[in-house]
Amino acid sequence: MGETPLIADLSGPEPAPLTGAKIGVVTFPGTLDDRDAARAVRLAGATAVPLWHADESLDDVDAVVLPGGFSYGDYLRAGAIARFAPLMGKIVKAASGTASSNPLPVLGICNGFQVLTESHLLPGSMVKNDHLKFICRDQVLRVENNHTAWTNQYEAGQEITIVLKNQDGQYVADEKTLDELEGEGRVAFRYVGWNPNGSRRNIAGITNAAGNVVGLMPHPEHAVEPGFGPLDPDTAGYSTDGLGFFTSVLTTLVGGSK
Repeated sequence: MGETPLIADLSGPEPAPLTGAKIGVVTFPGTLDDRDAARAVRLAGATAVPLWHADESLDDVDAVVLPGGFSYGDYLRAGAIARFAPLMGKIVKAASGTASSNPLPVLGICNGFQVLTESHLLPGSMVKNDHLKFICRDQVLRVENNHTAWTNQYEAGQEITIVLKNQDGQYVADEKTLDELEGEGRVAFRYVGWNPNGSRRNIAGITNAAGNVVGLMPHPEHAVEPGFGPLDPDTAGYSTDGLGFFTSVLTTLVGGSK
């Protein structure tokens, strides 16, 4: 079946396929953005592999995306129940490097970021926005660390525009943890222009020490193709700034042993 014609400028570079690269996209009960994440993976040139929260195997994927939504209805705390899903145990082991000399690259988007903090793959926690309301807007971010598995296709200091939509998006941590994140260069992204949820030190996303695990609240998968997503304030065209997350991990995989 052919692609549905769209009233938009869809011109742009074709993704370079990376034969054999498989990116798992996890679905929990209440996940909303798994199909969007899978499309972003395909547009970047990899194969998207659907993974179910109750699976006992990672199906030999090369990387994993934990997409946005409201896993298990966000009961208890956002991400708190998903942390105990059978598949998360496999992801934690693979991402921490205890199962292999090549730790699994993992990207947590919005609810996925919340799951990563609950799983202790990333420090800190996510709480209600300081204004106590759900927010949905185009958001400018500054890339603070471009040396991770998911950010190496950006320039340090580069400003990108992607979509933000959350209710429990306020990143919090104690001052010691925040100082460590800053001192070790583990703040991956900061909000620019306005802090939309009260996150400490304008933090929009962080990485682990190894750089293979990244979590952020905004949604790069909603800014990956022309004709959709936020408008770029500089060009007045549609931002595809989110695609760099997914091409970055392919570059990481090419450079590794996968």
